[in-house]
Amino acid sequence: MTAPPLPRELQVEVTAACNLRCRMCLVRYRPAVDRREGSLGLDRLKALVDALPDLERLTLQGLGEPLLAPDLIAMVAYAAARGIDVGFNTNGTLLTRRIAERLVDAGLAWLHISLDGATAGTYEGIRDGARLAHVERNVRGLVELMRARRAQRPALSLVVVAMRRNVAELTGVVRLAAEWGVPTVRVQNLAHSFSDTEREGAYRAIREFTEAEALWQGDMPADAAFAEARRVAEASGVALRLPTVEPAAPARPPGTPGCVWPWTGAYVRHDGGVQPCCMLMGEDRGVLGDVRTASFATVWAGSVYERFREALEGDRPPEVCRGCSMYRGVF
Repeated sequence: MTAPPLPRELQVEVTAACNLRCRMCLVRYRPAVDRREGSLGLDRLKALVDALPDLERLTLQGLGEPLLAPDLIAMVAYAAARGIDVGFNTNGTLLTRRIAERLVDAGLAWLHISLDGATAGTYEGIRDGARLAHVERNVRGLVELMRARRAQRPALSLVVVAMRRNVAELTGVVRLAAEWGVPTVRVQNLAHSFSDTEREGAYRAIREFTEAEALWQGDMPADAAFAEARRVAEASGVALRLPTVEPAAPARPPGTPGCVWPWTGAYVRHDGGVQPCCMLMGEDRGVLGDVRTASFATVWAGSVYERFREALEGDRPPEVCRGCSMYRGVF
């Protein structure tokens, strides 16, 4: 089987370190990572980008908080100078006015800011270690900076991970977006069920959290919250993306993959491990190669990747994909 063309989209975990311990994130259930030892250097990022001549979109994001990566600004500038749309998700706590200025100057194309609640109690209960008032100040500062400069980039979005404990506040988040001057709100479900992991294994805590909080469990309808959020978004001019809660019925022809990511993009961890995507979470899951010991092109065309793609084209996908919200159509 011939490998697909090298991807036009790439996601790179520039750091595994984080300053928060969010309840739905694997970081909370793992030992803390040092920001220097756990970060990708500029030279390695350059090597990855240079190896992909047709790269169009670069996401500098993994399990950690990108603003902790020592070389982040230089990475953004390097990719932007190559004409690549580069951006990342941030928890917003480190997004000072000075950092905002440097990101705009570097050519950041898009920025997603996590906001999993409209009240301090809900938000801070999920984003352990964050303060809503502090994030608001940072976001407003970035918006003011962009307005003062008449800057169109980065494109800004607030991102909500919808759960049972915060779904009632989606409308409030939409109102905050309008108030703060952020044009888009993106709502998504929890990324993975971790149903492929052992019941008493290393992923027990995050799997149990997901089982308790996932909207797709079906016994807590989100329709009313979604409808009200949609109504307020339309009235306030905020673009709103809402997820599907019920898994879509399979409707793909035989031989069509259940997920196209392994054909169009890839995820590279800060330690060089290559995985099909960021959705699976965990350094021991779905590892397809290592760019420390082989070129990205070699990994991409290798037999491990090939077998992974073949499995996705059939009715028995890789175990790690079966609990993925994107594969199941509920992300």
